[in-house]
Amino acid sequence: MTSVAVLDYGMGNLHSVAKALEHVGATKVVITDDVAIIRAADRVVLPGQGAMRDCMAAMHEHGIADLVDELIHSKPLLGICVGMQAMLTRSDENGGVDGLGLYPGHVKFFTDVPAVDAQRLKVPHMGWNTVSQVREHPLWDGIADGSRFYFVHSYYCQPDDPALSVGSCDYGLPFSCAIAKDNVFAVQFHPEKSAHDGLRLLQNFLRWNP
Repeated sequence: MTSVAVLDYGMGNLHSVAKALEHVGATKVVITDDVAIIRAADRVVLPGQGAMRDCMAAMHEHGIADLVDELIHSKPLLGICVGMQAMLTRSDENGGVDGLGLYPGHVKFFTDVPAVDAQRLKVPHMGWNTVSQVREHPLWDGIADGSRFYFVHSYYCQPDDPALSVGSCDYGLPFSCAIAKDNVFAVQFHPEKSAHDGLRLLQNFLRWNP
């Protein structure tokens, strides 16, 4: 039996993520902010969608912020989209917002990159893009290097430690689109919207035993 808690703090594509996890074999998926249920789950997903300021305020209001700091040491944890951005120290969004500070790093705005304007790239970065696997990881199993995943974001992650990055994408500049350390894996793209390869990543997450 594999149980997954999708952290519910009112932000994120919760039901699509839950349905995708059920589709790839999760025995029980619960969307919840109940601490006891989350602690009892085998695995945890931290989704996120919308403005960083609102996401961080909601995480603190629901007690998710403190809980995530505990979870990164106890069980497999998958961050998605703003769920990945929130793991870093600080974001430039909304005039500057502190993240969870789990890993040193910065979240920056695409329009601050000259190449984005020079290439007339639209912001937000929306649609399918190629992901380069920076280093091997169990969650890449069965997914070819250079596979395409679905993105929707205006800000990109820049972790201080390059070794934290396991996936890279290019949109006016190369940026980290997947990070991993110990029992944590987080992605900027949406695996639940990324067809076969996205579902394979979620399936790999269910099988992953770090």
